[in-house]
Amino acid sequence: MTASRRLAAILAADVAGYSRLMGADEEGTLERLKALRRELVDPRIAEHKGRIVKTTGDGLLVEFASVVDAVRCAVAVQQAMPERNSGVAADNRIELRIGINLGDVIVEGDDLYGDGVNIAARIEALADAGGVFVSNTVHDHVRDRLPFVFDDLGEQQVKNITRPVRVYRVRDPGAKSPSAPASPALPLPDKPSIAVLPFANMSGDPEQEYFADGMVEEIITALSRIRWLLVIARNSSFTYKGGTPTGGMSAPARLEALLRAAALCCIPGARCTLRRGEAEIARKPPSRMAQPLRDRVRPAQPTSTRHNQRRPGTIPTGPPRNSGCPNSENPLAQ
Repeated sequence: MTASRRLAAILAADVAGYSRLMGADEEGTLERLKALRRELVDPRIAEHKGRIVKTTGDGLLVEFASVVDAVRCAVAVQQAMPERNSGVAADNRIELRIGINLGDVIVEGDDLYGDGVNIAARIEALADAGGVFVSNTVHDHVRDRLPFVFDDLGEQQVKNITRPVRVYRVRDPGAKSPSAPASPALPLPDKPSIAVLPFANMSGDPEQEYFADGMVEEIITALSRIRWLLVIARNSSFTYKGGTPTGGMSAPARLEALLRAAALCCIPGARCTLRRGEAEIARKPPSRMAQPLRDRVRPAQPTSTRHNQRRPGTIPTGPPRNSGCPNSENPLAQ
């Protein structure tokens, strides 16, 4: 039998968590999978002029002459799945993963071979449950022809394929991205919380950046020894470096105060700017944070009281009290 070549859109699909479903209920899962193919998948493939090349347990390989038809078919199948799964427990739902590639394939009889098929199978393995992933080649052909959103997932290194493959997630514009579920609200802490934000390097010398960062780390370390105070970790507070959060830190509403250079006011000769970030106080009266901090803090003046006779730069570990800086208020003071 002589083999030939042709350009084809290849759709690969399988059931996410198939082994787990079969382990829990073999007969029930098989019956539901047969019904899914009979009532939804096979009719949609025929409607979009596709040809089923082979089936392997829960897997399915389909050839389309048109890449536009292949993507339309995949999206139509996935859009119908939530209705079929309504009323079914999450652990028992049949959810499909679909990958599509456009490439040159070898045709021998009714079977297809080549990298065009392999890449489709690898992309399908990357797909989310209920998702449709396509290669860059597919994206270039359909992006201006179909009303879907294509999320660029970047280049992916896939098994047994020499070069990385750029992959896109296809989704309905009105549907929520499966990879971005709503985050549950985190509980507010029961004790005062504080974050020390990164210091701005005012010297103009980029080499002094490490010095500013080191001071912040020392302050965070010292504050973390206070048991009644919740101190936000350095990795979280440093996402605000440069003035704009880059992720990793929860909303400022979870903090009672966001301070810049708060501990420096007790270092002789230091002059710094204190800024209090946006805050929302939970379980406490609003008046607690009503008094603003001074825009500028003068150097701390030494006194003869025992409380202030400590080494420069040290931070008190007792209950919150006035910082010892003239014309400044402690935002955590009762």
